[in-house]
Amino acid sequence: MLFDVLTIFPDLFVSPLEEGILRKARQEGKIRIELTDIRDFAEDRHATTDDRPFGGGEGMVMKPDPLAAAVEKVRAGGNTGKVILLTPQGRQYTQDIARELTAEKSLILVCGRYEGVDERFRAAFCDDEISIGDYILTGGELAAMVLIDSVTRLLPGVLGCPDSADKDTFSRRLLKHPQYTRPRDFRGIEVPEVLMNGNHAAIGAYRFIEAVRRTLARRPDLLIQEEFTPEEHRLLKKHGLLEAISTVKAGRPDGC
Repeated sequence: MLFDVLTIFPDLFVSPLEEGILRKARQEGKIRIELTDIRDFAEDRHATTDDRPFGGGEGMVMKPDPLAAAVEKVRAGGNTGKVILLTPQGRQYTQDIARELTAEKSLILVCGRYEGVDERFRAAFCDDEISIGDYILTGGELAAMVLIDSVTRLLPGVLGCPDSADKDTFSRRLLKHPQYTRPRDFRGIEVPEVLMNGNHAAIGAYRFIEAVRRTLARRPDLLIQEEFTPEEHRLLKKHGLLEAISTVKAGRPDGC
């Protein structure tokens, strides 16, 4: 998969792309990441990519001409993928969107800055707009890294364990169950016995119930659209969780 990233700070990507799973995925040819400096397409000797907003107001706005020229250069190089603007005004990024993007062969990621980009560029060139959360960053570079990382780990063969991505938090609308490793006794706190007996059916049931309990406690909103199998319904009833989930689904998460 090809990611073309348009930014005025390409050096921000150097270290993250040289570490961990992203580095391995690049080395193995699973992903390719190209960085384009928007300043290279500025038309003045100062490489200006922003200007004051018409009508006055705070801050600066990214100019449309360097952005458009950068996208056109990437397109001319063969990337015909969607142009995604990283912006707090975009749709909220989720695991479902990450999974959706894995169907693309290539993407063009535009890192917004300052007070945003000129509306004419957004309207004419951007196919999608994505926000990674309801908070403000100094620019879209960190958001682009989040998107690249989250999409890459879903690509076939990237993770060492094939089941890892399918069983992550948000692989369905449940938070991950509690995890334990050695030592068995940590400062007087023992690993739950069910995890030590080798009964995989019991372990699976325990982990499912703990995942539901954690989701109810921390993110009950996730359960509103979650569907459960008949066997899961039986387990939820046995552990007294079915009524709390019904309350959440009725639109009263504060009642759980």
